[in-house]
Amino acid sequence: MPEFHETTLRVRYAETDQMGVVYHGNFFTWFEVGRVELCRQLGFAYQQMEAEDDTFIVVAEATCRYKRPVRFDDVLRIRTRIASAQRRTVRFAYQIFNDASGELAAEGETVHVYCDRTGRPRTLPEKYRVHFPVTLRRDAEAAHKL
Repeated sequence: MPEFHETTLRVRYAETDQMGVVYHGNFFTWFEVGRVELCRQLGFAYQQMEAEDDTFIVVAEATCRYKRPVRFDDVLRIRTRIASAQRRTVRFAYQIFNDASGELAAEGETVHVYCDRTGRPRTLPEKYRVHFPVTLRRDAEAAHKL
C-alpha cells in the first residue's frame, strides 16, 4: 500500500475543553480531514464518488489511541494511508503528530463499507479500484494489527 499522505491543521480554541486540552472526539473529525485530503492527493474528490457514482464510504468501525495531549493553537500533522482494501470495505490508518515537537499525539483506524445512497452495501466501482487496491486477506489482517 502507498505511504502516508500528510496534511496539517491548527487547533482552534473551540476544539478544546475547560482544561485547555483538545476534546477527544475531535480526533475523529481530523481523521476525516485526513481521508478527504488523501482522496484529493490520489486524484479524485470524495464528493465526486457520491455525486457521480452513488458510492459513499460509510464508517463501520473507528478506534483512536491517545498518546499526548493537544492544545489550542498547536499545529498538527495528520498522516493518513489506506491500510487495506477489499471489494466492499476499506481500512484507513492515521497518525496525528504535534508538528512543532514531532511527538505522536494519537493514532487510529477507521473501517468503512462502500454503500449506495440508501445505505445498502455495494462493490467499489471499477474506476476507483486503482486508488483502493484490493489486498490479500492475510495482508489485511496484518494491517489491522497496526
